[in-house]
Amino acid sequence: MDIFQDQAKRAEEAAKPLAERMRPVKLHEFIGQEHLVGKGTLLQRAMENDQVFSMIFWGPPGCGKTTLARMIAGETKSYFIHFSAVLAGVKEIRAVIDEAGDQQKFHGRKTILFVDEIHRFNKSQQDAFLHHVESGLITLIGATTENPSFEVIAPLLSRCRVIVLKQLTDDNIQKILNRAINDLSNGLGNLNLDVAHDALAYLAAISDGDARVALNNLEAIAVWIQKNEHEVKSDTREKQAGKITLNDVETVLEKKAMLYDKNGEEHYNLISAFHKSLRGSDPDAALYWLARMLAAGEDPFYLARRMVRFASEDIGNADPHALTMAINAMESYRFLGSPEGDLSLAHAAAYLAVAPKSNSVYTAYKKAVDIARKSGSLPVPMHIRNAPTKLMKDLGYSKNYKYAHDFEGGYVVQQYLPEKLRGTIMYLPTERGYEKTIKQRLDKWRDIKKNRLNKE
Repeated sequence: MDIFQDQAKRAEEAAKPLAERMRPVKLHEFIGQEHLVGKGTLLQRAMENDQVFSMIFWGPPGCGKTTLARMIAGETKSYFIHFSAVLAGVKEIRAVIDEAGDQQKFHGRKTILFVDEIHRFNKSQQDAFLHHVESGLITLIGATTENPSFEVIAPLLSRCRVIVLKQLTDDNIQKILNRAINDLSNGLGNLNLDVAHDALAYLAAISDGDARVALNNLEAIAVWIQKNEHEVKSDTREKQAGKITLNDVETVLEKKAMLYDKNGEEHYNLISAFHKSLRGSDPDAALYWLARMLAAGEDPFYLARRMVRFASEDIGNADPHALTMAINAMESYRFLGSPEGDLSLAHAAAYLAVAPKSNSVYTAYKKAVDIARKSGSLPVPMHIRNAPTKLMKDLGYSKNYKYAHDFEGGYVVQQYLPEKLRGTIMYLPTERGYEKTIKQRLDKWRDIKKNRLNKE
């Protein structure tokens, strides 16, 4: 019976995806995140001393959040519960809390509760953890790809330490792939795969730092190689069994390789060329670099996001429609997908390239951020404070506020900055495009304000 159970267990393990089978168990097997798991780091010492604290893992997909949580539980001998925020509600949370109580009461074990995609929990679901994290019944480890400052409620966030995981490098991904290729127990070692250097580098590059994506792609290629290892290629030579070339990767993944070096420099060279072509008002070059990147398998939404950023940073109010155009292109692509949606991205790129340019909004905002950081929490002037209650009105809130629409032209001289910043100018529009109109209007208002304030 034990033999059959053992065979069933091995069959069950073999049926798991490669990414799951290759999940490291021991800390020394973990690749990447050296700033967190290296010798002498806070997390490494906490695991070594069995003093793990509640924490939120924040990082991009496939960087090791779930693996690290399981490893912590294993290394610290804690009871581990894996909980998906996508599939569970308050009822399931209560059941988990009861289970943690039983572990503590009957077995004397700590419980590590790992909540995957914790940002998907609403406020009431997150509230359900608070007391039990505070009491120490559970050690909470949440994982999220979203900024915890916005997605995790403040009381829960204050009881957890935010641990930032970095995107895996191409070098990290290549090490992970090599380990899977050579691992006889859980990986593909028994297939005797021989992966060409450029094929491995390309697999790492297109994974975008996601180990799961890289391993899934490797597994798909290995399956394809097994099925086709005896076929004759078009050049009439017989294919070597287990040999994986760059052409094989392109064939299986239906993507053509962009030239990448092991540090991904060419990727950044291309996006830099695209951005600078837009800024330089060269639509021909902008469309060329856009086409190059799309053909190489670049994420279209990455390109769309860059154009949205460009519309505000390099065009701004010189053409207020530029941001709308960039957003519409992104939404059009979301609706159409490739290849039809590619034209929407090209449409936006051409428009942004020929639009009048101004970085005045970008420069003004940088100045505003710098002033805000240096000046601290200056009080809001009393006359522009909100006064919804009688007490606030009695204290002078909103007193002497001038409602702009009651004055000619909808403009009235009034101080809106804190007194310490009176007269500070941050936004200096150019005379390009629509900003010329804005500049004329703003110059007129600023002259009126300057003359009025000089008389006071």
